Amino acid sequence: MNVLIYLIPIALLLGGIGLAGFVFTVRARQYDDPAGNAQRILCDQWDDRPKP
Repeated sequence: MNVLIYLIPIALLLGGIGLAGFVFTVRARQYDDPAGNAQRILCDQWDDRPKP
């Protein structure tokens, strides 16, 4: 049970670091590209199949 004294704060710290990183990326607008993915999936420019 003594190990919980160390593990709980470490888990909370790591969770807080992950949450802070996620909030930072959301505020930096790294996930804002709603039209880009829709256009890229229809584009043949980066197709992996060889052209005949």
